[in-house]
Amino acid sequence: MQPFITTGPVKTMIVLGSGGHTAEMLMLLESMDRAFYCPRVYVAANTDHMSATRALSREQEWAVSKQGSSVALTIETIPRGREGPPLAVTVESIPRGREDTPGDVSVEQIPRGREVGQSYFTSAFSTLYSLLCAARVVLRHKPQLVLVNGPSTCVPVCAMACLYRMLALFDCRVVYVESIARVRKLSLSGKILYYGRMVDRFLVQWPELQVRFPRSIYAGRLY
Repeated sequence: MQPFITTGPVKTMIVLGSGGHTAEMLMLLESMDRAFYCPRVYVAANTDHMSATRALSREQEWAVSKQGSSVALTIETIPRGREGPPLAVTVESIPRGREDTPGDVSVEQIPRGREVGQSYFTSAFSTLYSLLCAARVVLRHKPQLVLVNGPSTCVPVCAMACLYRMLALFDCRVVYVESIARVRKLSLSGKILYYGRMVDRFLVQWPELQVRFPRSIYAGRLY
C-alpha cells in the first residue's frame, strides 16, 4: 500500500457492527492518533441501534479528556430514504486545543446485506440494495481511509471503496483488522475481503492465523 501524500489529517470511514465488533473498534481507535485520523465517519447497519450511540458517547469522552473542557454535542437527524436516518453530529469543545480536536463526527446507516435467518434467494436482492446504499455513502464522504474489523456491513463499503479507486474517482485505502477472537480461522467477512483482494492491509492478531493466510500481516495484539 502506497503511503498517503497528504499535508493534513486523513478522512477516515469506520464501519461498526453489533456484538463485539464495535467494542474492539473503539478500543483500536483509543490507541490511534485521532487528531490525524479525522474527520471520522462511522457507518452502522440500520438495524443496529447501539453501535452509533456507543461511538458518539466515546467521542464525547475523548473530547472531554483531551480538551479538559465542556463539550457541546449537536445531533441533527436528516431523513435519507429507506436505509435509515443518518445522524449528522458535531462534537465541539470550548475552548479548542491543538492536541486532539475531533472536528466533525458523522454517522451513516446502511441496510444489512443479509439478516440472520434470511433466505439466500431474498438475500441476493437485499445485498444488491445494501451495495447501492453503500455506494452513495462512500461517494458522498470520499474517505481516504476505510477501517473495518469484520461486521457484515463492512463488505459493501469496502467493495465500493475499491471500485471508486479503480475508477480513479478518489484515492481510498482499506485496512482490515481481524478480531482478536479469531485465532485459526477468519470470519466470513474476513474470508470475502481476503480472497476478494478488497483490502490494502489485512491485519491479524495471532501468528497462527498469519501462517494460514500468508498475505495477511501479523500485527500482534492491537488493543
